[in-house]
Amino acid sequence: MTATGVAAERPRHAGLEVPARRRPLLWPLLGTSAAVAAVLLTPLAFLLIEAGGTGAGTIAHLIWRPLTANLLWNTIRLTVVVTALCAVIGTLTAWCVECTDLPGRRIWAVLVVVPFAIPDFVVSFGWASISPWVQGFQGAVLVMTLAVYPLVHLPVSASLRSADPGLEDAARSLGAGRVRTFLRVTVGQARGAILGGCVLVALVILAEYGAFEILGYQTFTTEIFTEFQVSFNVPTACALSLVLVLLSCVILGGELPARGGGRTQRTGPLAQRARRRHHLGRATLPVEAAMLVLVGLALGVPVGAAVYWMVAGGSSTLTGVSVLDAGWHTALYSACAAALATLAALPVALLAVRHAGRAGRLLERSTYTVLAMPGLVIALAISYFAERYAGGFGYQSSVLLIAAYAILFFPLALVGVRASVAHAPVALEEAARSLGRPPRAVFLRVTLPLIGPGLAAAFCLVFLACA
Repeated sequence: MTATGVAAERPRHAGLEVPARRRPLLWPLLGTSAAVAAVLLTPLAFLLIEAGGTGAGTIAHLIWRPLTANLLWNTIRLTVVVTALCAVIGTLTAWCVECTDLPGRRIWAVLVVVPFAIPDFVVSFGWASISPWVQGFQGAVLVMTLAVYPLVHLPVSASLRSADPGLEDAARSLGAGRVRTFLRVTVGQARGAILGGCVLVALVILAEYGAFEILGYQTFTTEIFTEFQVSFNVPTACALSLVLVLLSCVILGGELPARGGGRTQRTGPLAQRARRRHHLGRATLPVEAAMLVLVGLALGVPVGAAVYWMVAGGSSTLTGVSVLDAGWHTALYSACAAALATLAALPVALLAVRHAGRAGRLLERSTYTVLAMPGLVIALAISYFAERYAGGFGYQSSVLLIAAYAILFFPLALVGVRASVAHAPVALEEAARSLGRPPRAVFLRVTLPLIGPGLAAAFCLVFLACA
């Protein structure tokens, strides 16, 4: 048979080109991913239904008024600056924790992530109560950078943990210095995780409300909440929310070419060898001082301010409320939502990485838009469809709360899982299949242990976001 004939026999499904030996796994992944994407697009369907009631003329007036241009500028400039800062901070902290001999790195690995568990409005209130300087644009940059840089740190840490250390050794043996090796090889291997984390940061900023309201910084989301809560104008708020969806599409469209198609899987022996940690030497004290300053600003200031106001505030309005009971239910609901989101992200990540093609990219990209929508929109959408099409099933119950959390923070899980799947060597799975192991056994015995760090990072991201 000629090479042309072999190429002609390769299956093509919905824009996907996959080797024949992987075809049995394609349709289950495609069907499951399509179902997940359909659920995640329900908030967008709600926005379209509600915004359609305003009429094209009203929507055009809302879009082209001077206030919209000001909101657009405020949103874009804040998103660009905070995303760039988070990319630098998150990547450097991940590298220090995972790739160096930094003393106490296990403790630092926890401390640099904990700030993400603090609600953004608590961080903004803590900083605003300390200094009047923390207002407006500069205050929003400071608060949001300290609050969301873990969105880059966690996926990059998981990516570096499973990266091939042989590439760095090869670069050094060819004469590349430490800085060039770091920029060209280390950052290059973690590029997908860095870009994924940056997308999460940008989308979170688009949907943030509480912090900006306290800091007096106007964005699209603050105006959307004003229309919802003050004017009770749901169609107008939904029309403005569609602008956030369009901005998220622009972000996702720009991230895909930047991701590139370079190799991220291990190229050396199939068994992963331990990474040789970089010796910091004289830089140990400056690095530890920088980590201490970062944790102090991101964690110490908001926690210290909260404790101060709790003590100075006197009586509490939470009489009769059990803090332990509230904490237990918060942890329980957060864990359930994190497990659900991570489980749902797995088939989407496998489809996007293992069966790369137009359909896989479209399904993956579509799931990110939900993160750019305010949480209020997600809640209204779920309540709307539950009341209208499910006879009120689960309304005002913990089931819908967990579902709302899983939908809202699904992109956080997807970034961590996708980066880990991209690093897992396909050759190991193919070797297992060549030995006669069924697909289920290959997934449980080979694939799952390889992507374990990414699954753990994804679970932690969603858990902290929900809590």
